[in-house]
Formats: sequence, structure tokens, C-alpha cells
Amino acid sequence: MSEGEMTRLKEEVEEKKKLISTLRNKPWRMRRRLECLKDAQQFVEKFEGALGKGKGRKLYAFKVMMTKKWIKFNRDFENFKTACIPWERKIKEVESHFGSSVASYFLFLRWMYGMNLVLFGFVFGLVVIPEVLMGLPYGSIPRKTVPRDEQAKAMDFSVLFEFGGYCKYSFLFYGYYNNQRTIGLLQFRLPLSYLLVGVGSFGYSLMVVIRTMAKNSNEGGDGAEEGDFTFAWKMFTSWDYLIGNSETADNKFASITTSFKESIVDEQENQKDENIHLRRFLRVLANLLILCSLGGSGYLIYYVVKRSQTYANMDEDELSWFEKNEVEFVMSLLGLVCPPLFETIAELEEYHPRIALKWQLGRIFALFLGNLYTFLFALFDEVNAKLEREETIKNATIWAMKEHYSNFSELNNSTAITPLSINPADVMRGPCWETAVGIEFMKLTVSDIQVTYLTILFGDFLRALAVRFLNYCWCWDLEAGFPSYAEFDISGNVLGLIFNQGMIWMGAFYAPGLVGLNVLRLLTSMYFQCWAVMTCNVPHERVFKASKSNNFYMGLLLLILFLSMLPVVYTIMTLPPSFDCGPFSGKQKMYDVIIETIDKDLPAFLGTLFTYAANPGLIIPAVLLMVLAIYYLNSVSKAYKHANNELRKKMQMQRDEEKNRRNNKDSTNQVMKDLEDLLPKKSPISASAKENAEVRSELGDKPSKVSQKPGAVATGRGVNLQRDVSLAMANPRMAVTRPPGPRGPSALPGNTLQVPGGRGRGRGQNPRR
Repeated sequence: MSEGEMTRLKEEVEEKKKLISTLRNKPWRMRRRLECLKDAQQFVEKFEGALGKGKGRKLYAFKVMMTKKWIKFNRDFENFKTACIPWERKIKEVESHFGSSVASYFLFLRWMYGMNLVLFGFVFGLVVIPEVLMGLPYGSIPRKTVPRDEQAKAMDFSVLFEFGGYCKYSFLFYGYYNNQRTIGLLQFRLPLSYLLVGVGSFGYSLMVVIRTMAKNSNEGGDGAEEGDFTFAWKMFTSWDYLIGNSETADNKFASITTSFKESIVDEQENQKDENIHLRRFLRVLANLLILCSLGGSGYLIYYVVKRSQTYANMDEDELSWFEKNEVEFVMSLLGLVCPPLFETIAELEEYHPRIALKWQLGRIFALFLGNLYTFLFALFDEVNAKLEREETIKNATIWAMKEHYSNFSELNNSTAITPLSINPADVMRGPCWETAVGIEFMKLTVSDIQVTYLTILFGDFLRALAVRFLNYCWCWDLEAGFPSYAEFDISGNVLGLIFNQGMIWMGAFYAPGLVGLNVLRLLTSMYFQCWAVMTCNVPHERVFKASKSNNFYMGLLLLILFLSMLPVVYTIMTLPPSFDCGPFSGKQKMYDVIIETIDKDLPAFLGTLFTYAANPGLIIPAVLLMVLAIYYLNSVSKAYKHANNELRKKMQMQRDEEKNRRNNKDSTNQVMKDLEDLLPKKSPISASAKENAEVRSELGDKPSKVSQKPGAVATGRGVNLQRDVSLAMANPRMAVTRPPGPRGPSALPGNTLQVPGGRGRGRGQNPRR
């Protein structure tokens, strides 16, 4: 402690000791005495050791040492927790140079990586690893064996790159998993686990997204400034004087500069005047153009998928690489071309950058969602065709088995039938439509990764190299003109993440390995895109502040989650599974595994309860009750939000009113001061007497002694300090040319001084000339 603190503490300890010694003489109640005595004794015992005396000296020194160590430990632990946050330093560096809007994308990417890591743990821990460790080995059954006619090319790179050959018959896809009810020594129920993990992934994702939205809504705000004196606060309170690292200081300086740019954009947008009729016309025109683009992209995807079904019936050797991958190529090309086109059209609308970003996100989301559902509708047409083909193969297989059994019985004249011995590679098998769907989603994901990384590499990095090194020898300024450095496309990258996550949710049921591929994609994207942003991109021309809560991103993610869940639920409840591949083979519907578990593993009364719970007479009222509860909660939330807005307006009005009243009072006082200075001077005694008379007439009270003193103003507020009142004679206005003479005769008490006639100042008649 400093010397001043020691002195103050010593005085307080002495006061407490004095209070303890004199407490017996205090005229207090006993309860108050005891409380004061206890507090004083505790204070003396606690702080007497700080003065180097008393019995608590060593204990106090130990407490001080432990307190300092505890404070240091807490500070180091907080630094450790901050250091353990993945990519925190990278994101802060990006935010300091490019603003909060670009940093919001990387925060969203980190959040999605954490969610996918949990999904990866579920899928690999409860589905993949049990099958690999406790299931049948490769080559033991047909579904885990490459067919004989495909073994020649099963290890070719072109085949493996398209997820054929050994990849098709591996744990990456649905068809690899066996339909045994229990496997291994642990009697693990793999089909039940596969179904519950597929449905539970949607439940967990839904819970996490809604919880994050609720957490973000508490933070509130759309990024705009709500307080007063924004620039003054930023100017005088932005810097952190505890910064000791030069790199951190540079990032902080860049962050403050960027925040000023964001606030300037918000202020400019608030003060902008616009022609409302022209603006409406341009916005309607922009929406019409974007609707035409969306319709054209949907028709193009539907046409390409239909043509790919024709190619599927042809020999693969006759098809080129483009014809084999036409669907993925067209969808990736549309995702690459349409967002910049939408951004160009959006220039007609002249929205605030934050609002323009939301419109751009919504339009690209509609594009991706329309493309995805068009792809799914065309894909389900192909699934129906595969189901018909599968039914034909199933009937042919059953007929061949019956023919074999009948021929065996006739030849051997015995009812004991020996099973047919066929190599698993030679067994006739169906198309396994679930694996085919999983392969399509795998190819779409890989194609999206390739397009994203190649766009960054060639569209940003090579462009930045050309601008950097060719600017010295070019005809015009490449940095200021074409092509210039690229800006980070926030809307395209965010929607790319959301679209990719929708494919993961939708395809993970058919391809469990898709979740692991997505984890690797997100991990590499964080490093690759952070490097690209800091190396190849420049900040936006109009840096705008992002929303404090990324609920718009989460809302889009929630919508894509719901729309991704519909095809999977339709598959589980409606479509029959393949008869010779996957964990649900041999059943009429996939959800039959739950009914089988209820009948065989649970008590009878639980089966009865599940039967009643599955009754539509209970499900429909429960759904209606949930809808009513959601509507009620939404209404209450809107009411609370409206009440908060009204309260905020009232507080702002009250603050403005108080400010105006204070300003008006000051201005009125200043005007009155100016008027008093302009008015002619009055005798201070007469003014004081007049004011005293007015006060006495108003209050009906006798004048106070203070009011009778010269220079005092009896207004109840003491002496008026704004003007010095004095009884001294005014200074003469002409030069004094002689010393003061003797005092003349004065009148006696009770008599009046008679002034003789003659010459004098203002008296008598004028002298004759």
C-alpha cells in the first residue's frame, strides 16, 4: 500500500479502537452497541496487521500474499480461457482490418464447426465405429464386397474420385451396414442406433440453433448506434492503455479506424434524402429481374438432372467427364455466377449496406434452396425408377432361389436343402438407391469445395498478384480501376456455408461419412479463407457495422434445417428400404425397427402407451396445441418488444426535454443579463429597497436583517454575486487639480444647515455681468 493509504488506514483503526473504548458511555440501545462493537472488532482484527502490530500481523501478511496470488491466478486463467478459444486471434485480426461484418462470417464458420464436430462424434461413435469393430469383415457378405464386374476398375483414381469402386462399398455409405438386430459381444443394436442417430442429429441441431437464437436475441440490436455523442465516445474512450504488444496496438488502431468508418456510414444513411417514387420503381424492377434469374436457374437444373437420368442408362465408357458430372458442374456454376449478378442488380435499390446484405442473403438463399429442391425432385424421380428396377431384381432373385431349391429336391430326393454357395462378388444385387443418393450428395459437397477453393485461388489470389506487380507497367491504375483488389463476398460465403450445411443434414442419413468430410472442409476453410482475406482482399468501400446478433444467419439456418428434414422424414416414413443393403433391409418401412424394438425389448404396457401415443387423434391436438403455444409466445414477445421500444422513446423524450429546459434556462439568463447591462444604472440602495418592498409585499413578512444591509438582496437566495453593489461615491468624471481642503461647517443635530445665497453649484441666481 502507498503511504497515503497507510495513513488513512491507521486513522480508521484508531477511530475504531476509540469507539470500542468509549462504546460503554454511548446512549444507545444494547442491540446497536453489540452490532457496532462486533463491526469495530472485526475491522481492527482485519487491518491492524497492515500497520505492523497486533496479533494479526502474520495472518494479514499471509492473506495479502494469497489475495495477490489469487488475483494473478484469475487473470492468468482468463487469459488461458481466451487462448483456448479456437481462432480467436485470427478473427480479431480480421475484424480490426475489415470490420465486424466480415468477422461475423468467421464467427459463424467457427460456430458451425463446433456443431458439426458434435454431430461427427454422434455418427462415428454410435454408427461407424460399432460396425467397423463388431460387424462382419469386408468380403464376408455381398453388401461389403465389390461386384466381380467392377473389380477391374475399383482402384482407379477416376472411379474413386466419383465415389465408386471400393468407396461405394465402404463405411462411408448406407449400403455397407448390416441388418443384424444385434452385433458383437455387447449385443449392440446397430439398426436402431442408425435410425436414432439420424433423427437425433436433427433434434440436436434444432436445439442448438434455437438456443443460439435466444441467446443472441438477448444481446439485441441491429448494429445501429442508439446512444448520443457516438463520435465523442469513440474518440475519447476507444483506446486501451493496458496494451503493451506492438502487434496488438496495430490491430487496435485499425479496429478504431474501422469503427469510425462504420459509424460514418450509419450517420450518412440516416441523413440521406431520396426520391421515393423513383426508388420504388427501381426496387420493383430489381426484384423482377431477380425472379426471372431464379426461375431460369431452376429450369436449367431440372433439365440437366432429367438429361443425367438418360445418361445413367447408357454405357459409362461412351460418356465424357462433363456428361458424367454435368449436374454438379451446373449447380456449382450457378452458385458462382448468380450471387455477383444479384449484387449488381441490387445496386439499383440503394439500400443501407446492412439491409442490402440481408436482401442479398435472402435472394441467394432462395436460389440455393430452389436449386436444391429442384435437384431433389428430379432425384426422387430417379429413386422411383430404381425402386421399380429393384423390385424386378428382387422377384428374379426369389424366383432363382425357389428354382434352385426345387431342382435340388428333385435331384437328391430329399427335403433337406443345402444353402446355395455363391461367392459374395457374384451375387445378383439391387441398385441400392440409398447409396446412390448418398453418392450424389458426396459429389455435390466435393464439387462445392473445389469451386470455393479454386475461386479463392484464381479469383482472388492471382488477381491480387496481377494488380500488385503489373500496376507499375500498365496503361492505367489497376488498383483504382479494373480489375482492382477483390472485396470479401460476405453474402455468397455465408449462403455457401448454409447451403453446404443443408446438404450435410440431408445427406448424412444416406452417407454417414459425409459429416467427417464436412468437418475437414470447415477446418481447412477457416485457415485458407483467413489467409485469403488478409492477403488478397481489401476492406469494403462502404464499411458497415454488422448486426450485434447474427439471428438473420441463424434464421436462414433454421429454415434450411427444417427443409432438409422433410426429405429424410419422407424417406423414413414412406419409401421402402432396399432389400439387400443397409441396416433396414428386409423391412417394409425404416421405422419398423422402432416397432420391433418396442414389441421385443420393452414391457407390454409401454408398447400399449406407444400405440396410443401414435394415434392421430392425439397427435393432431398436440400439434395444434404446440401451434397455439408458439403463437401465444410470439405475441407476448412482440408485446414486450413494443413496450421496450415505447419505454426507450419515453426515456429519450424525457432526456431531450430536460436538456431543452436546461438550455432554455441558460439562454434566458444570458438574455436577461444582456438587457440589464443595456438598461440605465439605478441607485443600488433604491433598487435594493424596492426589491425588499416587493418581497415583503409578496411574503407578508418583516424584512430580515440581511435584507437591510447595504448590497444585500432579500430574495431568499443571499447576495446577488453577478453585480457588486457598493455605497461608495462614484468616481469623479473630471480631473482633480487641487488637494482636498478642510471640511466645512456641518449642521448640528436637529438643525438644518442654511446655505447662504450667492454663487454655488446649482444654487442661487446667475451672477450679473
